[in-house]
Amino acid sequence: MGLRINVVRVSNASEIEAAFAVFVRDRVGALLVAADSFFFSERSRLAGLAARYTIPAVYSESENAKAGGLMSYGTNLSEVNRLIGTYTNHILKGTKPADLPVVRPTRFEFVINLATAKALGLNIAPSLLAGADEVIE
Repeated sequence: MGLRINVVRVSNASEIEAAFAVFVRDRVGALLVAADSFFFSERSRLAGLAARYTIPAVYSESENAKAGGLMSYGTNLSEVNRLIGTYTNHILKGTKPADLPVVRPTRFEFVINLATAKALGLNIAPSLLAGADEVIE
């Protein structure tokens, strides 16, 4: 496809600004933010910087799109928490963790922040909007 992928590692808050400087310097066309508790805690800051530098950003948690990111596609955090609760219940009742089956989330969410898309000057195809679980106006 002729695309170039840049991987920029960020491990603390002070490195976020430097990462965006790299994105601007390299004229990246979009940003995919990995699922990570650190990035989740910095979701508002990431969305703000992406907006400031007009970089479309995609995330794996819907909370990021709700915080101003362009879009997200990933597991439903409510389902993940329910699965954790179920596991915890079994363990507290005496089941050995090794005896529990491995489970994976089955529900995924696709969220588009239309306000962010408009601010970035992007037109989202109606078919993409129709496939979203949630569209933030």
